[in-house]
Amino acid sequence: MTATTLLTGRARPLPGSEKRSAIIKTPTKTPLALGPEGFEGDEQADRRVHGGLEKAVHHYPFDHYAPWREELGDLAALEAPGAFGENISTSALTETDLAVGDTFRLGTALVQVSQGRQPCWKLNRRFNLPDMARLVQKTGRTGWYYRVLEPGVVAPTDRLDLIDRLAPEWTLYRLWHALYVDRMNLGELKAIAALEPLAEGWRAYAIRRLESGRVEDWGKRLDGTP
Repeated sequence: MTATTLLTGRARPLPGSEKRSAIIKTPTKTPLALGPEGFEGDEQADRRVHGGLEKAVHHYPFDHYAPWREELGDLAALEAPGAFGENISTSALTETDLAVGDTFRLGTALVQVSQGRQPCWKLNRRFNLPDMARLVQKTGRTGWYYRVLEPGVVAPTDRLDLIDRLAPEWTLYRLWHALYVDRMNLGELKAIAALEPLAEGWRAYAIRRLESGRVEDWGKRLDGTP
């Protein structure tokens, strides 16, 4: 069981851009309803790529903040949880501990790990660093998403209580390594394509690589380029 900090945010203009984003999250002190597409009071500015059933809740470990401060300096954004657009912040729980399909009781809701987080160019704007999204992807300090199996109410004092593991061998670290480091390992790609608890969109990446024999272009997602 892991104590949580709950965070939400409204869409606002990104610094130096006309684009809007809800990447800045702030802690809540009151219980929140959690439905199939996320917490009440939380927003996603671009629903084409954020939010939805497989990305209802974003979890980013507070454990990662210390190494980011060591590498980037004492940025104001890193003083407290909420810098990476997370809805849940915890300590002592990272991508090496969690696996796809891990299921948790959180308050009266039931949530399940659906996929890792794919960093996008909005992190570059958030941190005023042109390669922040690439650094997040390169380090594997990405965070992850939950799908909501049972709606409920979650309080800031509630804990994540692990109740089931569907594919414990498929940690988020292993998934990240297969997709972003050992990128054309056919055995891993075939296993990912058949990994039922994994979000369909991520399984599709593996299928396309197997069919095309090449890795997709990440430029638009990471840099905001066409």
